[in-house]
Amino acid sequence: MNKAIPAYAVSFAIFLAAAWAGVSIGSVDIPLRALWGEGDEIAVNILWNIRLPRVLLAGLVGAALAIAGAAFQGLFQNPLADPYTLGISSGASVGAVMTLFFGISIPVLGLYTLPIFSMAGAALTMFLVMGFARLVDRGMKMETLILTGIIFGSFLGSVLSLMIALTGDELRQIIGWLLGSVSMRGWPYVRMVWPFILVGAVLLYLNRRELNALLFGEERAHHLGVDVARRKMMILIGGSVLTGAAVAVSGTIGFVGLVVPHLTRLMWGTDHRHLLPLSFLNGASLLIICDLIARTVISPSELPVGVITAFIGAPVFAYVFWRQRRKGGAAHA
Repeated sequence: MNKAIPAYAVSFAIFLAAAWAGVSIGSVDIPLRALWGEGDEIAVNILWNIRLPRVLLAGLVGAALAIAGAAFQGLFQNPLADPYTLGISSGASVGAVMTLFFGISIPVLGLYTLPIFSMAGAALTMFLVMGFARLVDRGMKMETLILTGIIFGSFLGSVLSLMIALTGDELRQIIGWLLGSVSMRGWPYVRMVWPFILVGAVLLYLNRRELNALLFGEERAHHLGVDVARRKMMILIGGSVLTGAAVAVSGTIGFVGLVVPHLTRLMWGTDHRHLLPLSFLNGASLLIICDLIARTVISPSELPVGVITAFIGAPVFAYVFWRQRRKGGAAHA
């Protein structure tokens, strides 16, 4: 617990600094007093109607992807697992793009049609990946899962390409969405996504002790009294809800679920009682900072935030993979 206090203090301080940088820095600098509606009316309007919802949405998406990645890494006992590498993000993307492509809107769901279809795509892909991996390898080694995720991700990528090729007027909207962005979303998207992210995060946090037990292997966790099958299902559903909700409002943003949990684990340890909430905070901070870079580095134009996270995440993924293989080689030696 002594180690947890500075971990939360540092993570929360970074989050506050990132959030304030996100709302204050841009083509128009926003002073602190604008938070209370004081000062220039234009600055106040920019803060409350553009910057603040954008920063909140970036924070929610980053937090969702990071905590889902932390849970998947604990469940599969491998730091290479995350919604992106397992193909879940691609499944969520197909669900969301199908909604846009066919103009699906279910009256009962209304605004929530998009995240519901995105979550359904994420969940279906997760179970298909696991089912196929189990068919190929009863032991479901992590290498098998990742390769299966790549196979399904490639196939789903071709489905997305087909829909883009057949798209008419919505082409720019879909391509911009696929590259990953939180630009021009506004308060409706924040209101749409936060209930799902709250439910998914709570569901994962309720399984924090079970994730700790699963670090010792499924058989040992079973002997410790964990209902392994039920808990795995709950973790997979929670991760799919988070991934689907995030992808529905921001598009495909890779590597956040890989980088944040890995670095958080290196700095503050593997206890999921703290790893999950710390990853949630740090994921929010990372995506807010990446979005700030995306909209200022080539101002007045913007880069998709998914491009920035890929620049950061790809080298980290390569390093983690190299470290895993080296560790495995040393163990065999």
